[in-house]
Amino acid sequence: MSEGALSGLLVVALEQAVAAPLCTVRLADAGARVIKVEREGGETARAYDSAVHGQSAYFVWLNRGKESAVLDLKGPDLALFHAMLERADVLVQNLIPGALPRLGLTPEVIAARFPRLIALSINGYGQDTPYAPMRAYDMLVQAESGICSVTGTPDTPCKIGVSAADIATGMNAHAAVLEALIERAKTGRGKQIEIAMFDGMADWMAVPLLHHEYGQRETRRHGLSHAAIYPYRPFACADGTLIVAIQSNAEWQRFCSTLSRPDLALREDFATNERRVANRRALDSELDPLFAALTIAGAIARMEAAAIAWGRQTEVRDLGHHPAVRRVEVQTPTATISVPRPAGRDAGFRPGPVPALGAQTEAIRREFGGAR
Repeated sequence: MSEGALSGLLVVALEQAVAAPLCTVRLADAGARVIKVEREGGETARAYDSAVHGQSAYFVWLNRGKESAVLDLKGPDLALFHAMLERADVLVQNLIPGALPRLGLTPEVIAARFPRLIALSINGYGQDTPYAPMRAYDMLVQAESGICSVTGTPDTPCKIGVSAADIATGMNAHAAVLEALIERAKTGRGKQIEIAMFDGMADWMAVPLLHHEYGQRETRRHGLSHAAIYPYRPFACADGTLIVAIQSNAEWQRFCSTLSRPDLALREDFATNERRVANRRALDSELDPLFAALTIAGAIARMEAAAIAWGRQTEVRDLGHHPAVRRVEVQTPTATISVPRPAGRDAGFRPGPVPALGAQTEAIRREFGGAR
């Protein structure tokens, strides 16, 4: 594993599924030592599937570079866990609400006994709200936050096709830990942080909410078309589909010119983005025949000539061969696999292996004084 900016830091993780593991894998990628404390049988994500040479796809994605220790925190290993926290810089946990206090780790105990510890708890909902005790999973939070109401077709609301609430939460948690580490370097004090999944999704919903509360405009579902910027949508060409994005009036004028319809740019009902959004059906009736007469290659040539952004709808089966995908090899307990290289990592990035369940248990017992 490569040395990194966080080398020398110890992170203890009481984590499962996606949100917390995403936070801690980013810390591990940056060189932190991450000890993942698991229960007998392993954390939830180990059993999601067996798609990757017998290992769970979720688990191998989010647990490279970590150590695994199987500990009984409800019994004889609680003292060992507390000894780990004495040396730890960061604790990340996403157990059910109330689990940490039941381990004797109330906010008051953490502040008094581990004053330099950054203790981050991931919850579904803010613990000062009526939803505090709610169990929260990705799709449930997507639905509660309104994300599903703006995602899908006009007839059918949908969840985002990957674990967006979990992923957003993990990214928010990672940023919060880094900020807290910078703050501790200035003050010498740790910090207790709550990251709520719902908060992250509500933040993502800020534009639809602002449109509703201040613009008296409902954000509708438009499939692959953008709800608030237009034309930003797929067009059916003679041999397939091309997605085109217009972000400004200057681009709109170039777009019309390259399609040999400069008159469209002069029409009052299409003069601004707001008018194009309001009159999208009339605009579609003008643009659809123009693209239907072009091949994808011909349409791309026109978009490129006018400096207009375009993209193709890639299937999962195509992603692995996409010319822009950059990969990194990861060792799992059963095989070496290839995954997309995390954003921000260069070609020299060498992640640590995915741990087998309990692979470091005995070594950690010896190190922290809890050998039995």
